[in-house]
Amino acid sequence: MKRISFLLLATALAAPACTGSVGDDSQGSGSGSGSGSGSDDQYQQVLNSRVVDYNAALRIAALRLTGDLPTMAEINSIANAPDAATQATTYQGLIQQYMSRPAFAQQMFFWWRDTMKMGGTAVLDTAPAFAAELAVNNGSYMDLFTATSGNCPTFDGVSTFTPATCTNGGPVSGILTNPGVHMQYVSNFAFRRVRFVQEVFDCLKFPAEVTANPTDLGAGIAPYTSPWAFGSIAGTNAALGINNGGTINFLDTSAVVCANCHTTINHIAPLFAYYDANGMYQTSIAVTTPAVGSPLAQMTDYLPAGQATAWRYQVPAADIPGLGADMAADPAVAACGVARVWNWALGKTDIVDALETVPNDTIQAEIDAFTSGGFKMKDLIYAVYTSDDFVKF
Repeated sequence: MKRISFLLLATALAAPACTGSVGDDSQGSGSGSGSGSGSDDQYQQVLNSRVVDYNAALRIAALRLTGDLPTMAEINSIANAPDAATQATTYQGLIQQYMSRPAFAQQMFFWWRDTMKMGGTAVLDTAPAFAAELAVNNGSYMDLFTATSGNCPTFDGVSTFTPATCTNGGPVSGILTNPGVHMQYVSNFAFRRVRFVQEVFDCLKFPAEVTANPTDLGAGIAPYTSPWAFGSIAGTNAALGINNGGTINFLDTSAVVCANCHTTINHIAPLFAYYDANGMYQTSIAVTTPAVGSPLAQMTDYLPAGQATAWRYQVPAADIPGLGADMAADPAVAACGVARVWNWALGKTDIVDALETVPNDTIQAEIDAFTSGGFKMKDLIYAVYTSDDFVKF
């Protein structure tokens, strides 16, 4: 079969755009708050001028955590507190109460639907329901990627989760093997499935990996910024003497350096390629290519001989459970989870879609507590809603 130019098929592939900035990390931790010390001082002055307002914080927290405004009795319990310490204790107790109410389960379910951009049918609701159940039960966030059972619960829409394990065949590894996820994000080469995992759980568009020492590929060509060897994926580059086969030329450099993104993408995508359009696991690759006739992809379309699947450069993942374990061990994944809860609490829009990134140093205390405390989701939510940044205005 004649090899097809990547550029001619960029839209058909439904692959993520390679628009990330060189040097970006998952939470924009390299971003400064201003262009110089004068700007930093001004921002710090604004931050220092904030004052604690527990009643204002309570109204926001009640709406987020229960869907309703606080009662007058709850408002008065803070307003009538004799001192600041009692106000703080009362506010913290109310946050705990809100998270123990049945309405909290519904709020978590709706939030995870929005975060995952899926839901509305029985199968598409199981991944958001699993994430919401972990939040309600103070489970580990990392079970989203590693759980070997109970990863397809149902939710009655009110307060009750009914545990169930996905029955779509193959391995069981949290939402990474959920049939609804694979149905929702089916695409040529399984690239949309990779994009879902990358953007939702690493909070970063591709390119996901950027080396500190870019490679010059020649005059008129943008730098190659991935840490992977340029020839580690399928494609042809005559100028560099590389012919790695494959249907799509992922080594094309005529307009953009496709390998900047695809060295990472192509090492992950084969793991998700065994799920068909209905999210059922097959024993051979079950996703198509955008070539004429939509033939099924082959491993050689992703990687040349000698290359193996991986989460990141030098972080191999032989199967999806291995991928899940890699993600659970990745500090960027933990930081992304904290950042998503942070943005939800503070009324920010999506980290990836709207570029509402959160510098890691802003949420470092929450990241540290989350990591040392076993990645407990309800504990994280409580920590964010009782943090100084949430209660000060």
